[in-house]
Amino acid sequence: MADRRAHLVSLVKFGFVGGVTVLIDAAAYSLLVWLGVQLDLAKALGFVIGAVFAYFVNWRFTFGRRRSRWSELIFVAVYLAALGINVGINALVVAWLPAGWPLALPLAFVLATGVSAAWNFVGMSLFVFDHREPAGSGTPAPTREGGDDVV
Repeated sequence: MADRRAHLVSLVKFGFVGGVTVLIDAAAYSLLVWLGVQLDLAKALGFVIGAVFAYFVNWRFTFGRRRSRWSELIFVAVYLAALGINVGINALVVAWLPAGWPLALPLAFVLATGVSAAWNFVGMSLFVFDHREPAGSGTPAPTREGGDDVV
């Protein structure tokens, strides 16, 4: 039961951080498109800017500063997959909708962000920021200085 509650709290925090991340992503994407950057590159760069913000805030706030020694590498793998999902869905939706339709870019952005956000929560909660305790110990995993797991 406590594990379910911890996941629910993490999900709510992740949603809040995700909302801020989406605003950062959207602002960067919009600015880059306005500056004339190619659409897929602008989407990718906005996503990466948001991802860097999300990593540090989720590490410290959402998932309780618990991470394995491999968390950065796993984070990069999770986010690279999410980046492919995000840019791919964005491009597919833009291509599918009528050219010049004023809601095409916002709709593509929202759909791409929603799918990649779901992927990111699963990846971050299961692989990047591990909340499991060592088997049979009943206590949290030992941590390195700064609150990092030594797992």
